[in-house]
Amino acid sequence: MVDTPTGETYEQIAARHGRSLARVRNVWARHPAWPAPIGKDGKRLLFDPAHVDSVIREHIDRPHPALEPTRLYTAKEIETLTGITAATIRADRHKGRWPAPDDRHGRAHRWTGATITQALESRRTYRKTQEG
Repeated sequence: MVDTPTGETYEQIAARHGRSLARVRNVWARHPAWPAPIGKDGKRLLFDPAHVDSVIREHIDRPHPALEPTRLYTAKEIETLTGITAATIRADRHKGRWPAPDDRHGRAHRWTGATITQALESRRTYRKTQEG
């Protein structure tokens, strides 16, 4: 009887994390810290689930800052707190990927902490690191 390594395929990783197969295979797996395969299941690569979870937690998930739900934040303040630039917020608003401002009085548009938190829930991008 041959022992096969226990692991997860890209498909299983995507299903477990609620992400698309394309996101896992074409984005996450290209991250420099992505673990090496531990074996194969036919033609499909197998990865250690604990190591995969560690890489996702340390390099892929973006921690959400603690924001006051009712306080209004400008794009510059959001940039300081989250690392998402004001230019990215403007571009994402134009593309329909960022919500409309909760307050449009004056020159600066502002969003409540609750709105920002909700918008951040759908964003999962690489964190900027000191190395690169």
